[in-house]
Amino acid sequence: MSEVHMARRSRLRDRSAATGTADGTAVLVTTPANLRYLTGCAPRGAALLLDPDGHDTLLTSADATPPPPGLGDPADALRVRGLPAPGADAAVAAGELAARGRAGALAVEEHHLTVARHRALGAAAPTLRLTDLGCAVEQQRLVKDDEEIAALRIAAEITDQALGELLESILVGRTERHLALELERRLIDHGADGPAFPTSVATGRHSGLADHVPSDRRVEEGDFLTVRLGACYRGYRCRIGRTFVIGTAPADWQIQLHDLVFTAQRAAREALAPGAQCRMVDRAARALLDAAGYGDALGPAVGGGVGLEIGEDPLLAPSGVGKLDACVPVTVEPGVHLPGRGGVRIDDTLVVRAQSDGGPELLTITTKELLAL
Repeated sequence: MSEVHMARRSRLRDRSAATGTADGTAVLVTTPANLRYLTGCAPRGAALLLDPDGHDTLLTSADATPPPPGLGDPADALRVRGLPAPGADAAVAAGELAARGRAGALAVEEHHLTVARHRALGAAAPTLRLTDLGCAVEQQRLVKDDEEIAALRIAAEITDQALGELLESILVGRTERHLALELERRLIDHGADGPAFPTSVATGRHSGLADHVPSDRRVEEGDFLTVRLGACYRGYRCRIGRTFVIGTAPADWQIQLHDLVFTAQRAAREALAPGAQCRMVDRAARALLDAAGYGDALGPAVGGGVGLEIGEDPLLAPSGVGKLDACVPVTVEPGVHLPGRGGVRIDDTLVVRAQSDGGPELLTITTKELLAL
């Protein structure tokens, strides 16, 4: 992957140079996900400096997780340097290094740096004009390459395996917390780096909540059971969410609510296409829920981008701007929660594809049927 990372850094440097100064602009990257995208690793507290002469330097502390073997070798054109003193700030050290070169400006990720770090950086490199890199790396990350999508497919396979195994076990009497811990263990057993986000298991009146923290409530007969989980594989993250009924055949209201959310989710999935407006994908689901009187229960967005983070751009919401591109992975995750009764969530991870390429590629394939477990 070294050639891939070199090409990504070159694209970022070229983009920065095109909007920089005549004296040249160095680039400082500190956001962990962006570091991983550009180097293949993200040691705690590290910083990446790209100077106008084409030199790439990763600065890490001595107590950080060691970079992977081979990083920093001549084939990668990335130098790895330790910090000058224990407790030193990698961003400040990078600024000092940039000031010793020929750069006249330093573009930094202001959305990630604290005010204190920004001031320290300015004091360490007084000869450099600090500019805002903005979300240039995040925008570059938006469209995924084949290697990234392959990692997402594996993350989804691991997630489907873990959820499928749980559904074959006895659930009645077990707590939400216990089930969530078991799911996370199964993710790791199947090869995940870990969970992509905190696993949520919600039963009974908790079901359908978007970010429910598992409690000691035990699963009971007749409950809705909502599960939301995802694997992180080589840094890439996916999400799946499913709702089931425990024990007996579902009640009429449970069938009707599940059918409604499923229909809304399918409408949003079918709206995914290159060139589709992000807000229109949200509207496809929201309009159906609004018509049934549950529009307010949907929440602010029907989904968003995934990759090295959960909740990347694009945002599939009424406030979402822009249009979708091919090879952009997103989640579609509508849900309805009825206070005191419970609710339904159905989440999938998909990759936007043109109809000529088969339409949206569904990565999470566990059944969406309302099974009685």
